Amino acid sequence: MTDRIETELLTYTELIDLNSAQKMSDQLRQIALISNSRVTLVDAQGKVFADSEKDISQLENHFSRPELQEARLKGKGKSIRFSQSIGVDMLYVAIPMKSGSQITGYVRLARPLHDVQGMIEKVYQSVFLAMMIVAVIALFIALFFSYRLAAPIRAMERFTERLRQGHPVGTIFLETSDETEKLADNINYLVEELHTQIRLANEEKSKLMTAFTSMTEGVLILNAEDKIEFVNQALSNMLAEQYGDINGKTLMEAFRDVELQKAFLKFKEKHDTVVEEIILGSSIEPVILSVSISLVHNYPDEEKSMLVFHDVTRLKKLEKIRVDFVANVTHEIRTPLTAIIGYLETIKAGTINNIDDTKRFVDISLNQAQRLNRLVEDLLVISKVELGELSFKYEEISLRNALDGVIPLVEAKVKFKNITIHNKVPENGATIRADRDRLTQILVQCLDNAVKFTQENGSISIESEQKDNYAVLTITDTGIGIPKEEVQRLGERFYRVDRSRSRDLAAPVWGCQLSSI
Repeated sequence: MTDRIETELLTYTELIDLNSAQKMSDQLRQIALISNSRVTLVDAQGKVFADSEKDISQLENHFSRPELQEARLKGKGKSIRFSQSIGVDMLYVAIPMKSGSQITGYVRLARPLHDVQGMIEKVYQSVFLAMMIVAVIALFIALFFSYRLAAPIRAMERFTERLRQGHPVGTIFLETSDETEKLADNINYLVEELHTQIRLANEEKSKLMTAFTSMTEGVLILNAEDKIEFVNQALSNMLAEQYGDINGKTLMEAFRDVELQKAFLKFKEKHDTVVEEIILGSSIEPVILSVSISLVHNYPDEEKSMLVFHDVTRLKKLEKIRVDFVANVTHEIRTPLTAIIGYLETIKAGTINNIDDTKRFVDISLNQAQRLNRLVEDLLVISKVELGELSFKYEEISLRNALDGVIPLVEAKVKFKNITIHNKVPENGATIRADRDRLTQILVQCLDNAVKFTQENGSISIESEQKDNYAVLTITDTGIGIPKEEVQRLGERFYRVDRSRSRDLAAPVWGCQLSSI
């Protein structure tokens, strides 16, 4: 197509060259219309003196154009250049105008190659259409064969996916006779073996977890990186409130206890079982644990350690309570016994001749014996409470009336120490169901302790409030108070916060223990 246009333009150029330059200039637009091209006349120096489309004053010198240079050298020239203005390639052809052998100018014709571009687009469209038709046909053929080939693979994929998700899968059957059938048989064999191994592993795991769950001791397992990977429920219950989730942490990060870390480092150094006693938690409510650190066997790929925590807090507390109880009761009993023995020995020695002094000594001995009897009765009451043998006679009692009957019992001590009692319990306050004698005993104990441990000119406030189905009675004093670390021991038999055990200031707190019943 390009060659045909080139030949046509050269023919028009040669025809134009037959006319004189003046005639061509006058008929340039008509010539351009006939030739369907742009006609440009250029002199020998390359200056444009006529153009069918543009103003010659705005055109630069054309002497360097490739078609003119080729025409000057070969007698005719051509060039194809892209036109930015119309966005298509332009074909330029030129021939020289001669006067004899002298070149007097050039005739140049230019035509856009729209037809060539259209032809190329048609070819591209034809090729593209052919490619699409072939591609669609090939796609259908490929889909058909791929479906035939992929159907058993998809069946095995669905089978293994259900297996991965833990669903019942049974056995896979394929209606093929190629390699996929052998692969399906192998998968069926592996699935059967896997089910057997999983069943055995689950049975062993169930036994192990049952053992760990039923254990009262805490169990903790460390991996090869000395990080916690397992904590049984017993240990979680021991430490949940204080340490939270400790999985994935080292012992030091989890417990922040130097003694435990030292015991573990000692185990790592010798790989022998290490048993240590550590104290965790706050100073108010410490948890005393006997820790056994040993190696977990049957792990060939990595070394794991197991820590077994025995909670001996209760045993330690009971041991301390036993020691303190013996000391407290011994002290309580020794005082009246010493007085009784001393006075009786004095009377027995016959050193007292005055009957009044003898009677006074006997009265003192009798009072001390009665005091000793009250201590024994207190022990019997406590024993009955702990054994659940203490009987109660419940009746409807007004809190205000109960307090009105108890406050006069401590008025003498209150007046002596100039203590003010503010009874804020209303007259029509709460009515509770209780044993009157035991309630009186509790209130007397609490008020007596409040008076004893409140300095002179102090005050005691008694308030009550209703919470759901309960009446809450609060006795607040301005006394010396009780250290936080001692509060948890107030229910111990004959326990005293005051270590001096002064009888004037200290009193058994078993009445408070009764108030918790």
